[in-house]
Amino acid sequence: MRRTYLRPVALSYGSAARQAIAEKRAGPLGGSGWIGFHAAEVITRTGKKVSRELVAYGDLTRDNRLAAIEVKRTAFAGVGLDRPQVMGIVNVTPDSFSDGGLNAESGHALAHGMALAAEGAAILDVGGESTRPGSEGVTEDEELRRILPVIRGLSQAGHVVSCDTRKANVMREACRAGARIINDVSALQYDPESLALVAELKCPVVLMHAQGDPKTMQLSPVYDDVAIDVFDALEARIAACVAVGIHQRQIVVDPGIGFGKTFRHNLDVLGQLAVFHGLGVPLMVGLSRKAFIGALTGEKAAGKRVNGSVGGTIQAALNGAHMLRVHDVKATVEALAVALAGADPEHSGL
Repeated sequence: MRRTYLRPVALSYGSAARQAIAEKRAGPLGGSGWIGFHAAEVITRTGKKVSRELVAYGDLTRDNRLAAIEVKRTAFAGVGLDRPQVMGIVNVTPDSFSDGGLNAESGHALAHGMALAAEGAAILDVGGESTRPGSEGVTEDEELRRILPVIRGLSQAGHVVSCDTRKANVMREACRAGARIINDVSALQYDPESLALVAELKCPVVLMHAQGDPKTMQLSPVYDDVAIDVFDALEARIAACVAVGIHQRQIVVDPGIGFGKTFRHNLDVLGQLAVFHGLGVPLMVGLSRKAFIGALTGEKAAGKRVNGSVGGTIQAALNGAHMLRVHDVKATVEALAVALAGADPEHSGL
């Protein structure tokens, strides 16, 4: 079987990008008005053989592959995507890899979520079950006990809340409590009822790629070509969602850095992020405080990986990521303000 993919390259920003896009010398990356791509790596896979060829924008075939990259992404749960948006992580778990259970009590988690919103998080992602490598699952009742007061409090305060869960009934109850987005690390595969439920709820959903279950996913992950293997898997999940009535504009994808991927896999995915714009939906990246950052920087304590996390997040934003899932909101928002002002000074808000 022969398949072809496009990875946008030769990026420009700001006024240079807008002019090139207007003159058809570049395309809008991920539907963006401020990032243009002037060429693409045409990736062809036949069986296990992969070939790559660099092609100028003007010589690219005008087909659905190009249209998917360029189509404008609409607002997600009311949050506009014309600039990268920050999703702040609110872990209501005693065994979180990143904070050691600092916000395991719902009152602390609620206060933490409020603080993240004040720092600039457009979305607050509340989770009550750790999915770090090697983690054990928790019961549905325990997960609900942890998250519902936090979701209710944050949503009543007027914030856009996402629920990070794999369980259908938790999704239902979270939406009743005020969650407006479901963020599922299993891409609606863990619970056989979740796909139909999200269609019923008409709730926006983040589909994340993960190879294997959190308890065992890091033991021996294997791919033929990680970026396009992940692309294929996410494409299949989008198709499954659309087939049951979930509209494509209600879907965001996340390539799942750190989930069933080795150090080398993570770097390959990060280095080829632009290929995922070919899925035709907004792209979210969550690499905050993950182990591969510690391997690169030498920082063993997850909670101290702020600098490396911000660096990776800015790299993702400059490759067109629409949403950035982070622990360190203030540092990320400030770094983004500087990076985006440099890339697009005319629209920096100054």
